Amino acid sequence: MKVTVKYFASIREAMGVGAESIETDARTLAQLRDVLIERPGAAGESLARGRAVRMALNQVMSDESAALTEACEVAFFPPVTGG
Repeated sequence: MKVTVKYFASIREAMGVGAESIETDARTLAQLRDVLIERPGAAGESLARGRAVRMALNQVMSDESAALTEACEVAFFPPVTGG
């Protein structure tokens, strides 16, 4: 299926793009994250397991078990701190 993936803040910098369309067999956010983690260098490291990463599916905050659908929009971003 084809999904649109958006990256924000430090993850965007590591990935080198703000958004991309991806053709994937992933069925959940967790599986999509694993596919992206396999990218070499800083791109994969930015989404690595153990790193704090927030995710949204179709502009709704979601956990990794959320199911992907054709033409959905996924966003990855680091947690935000304020003060």
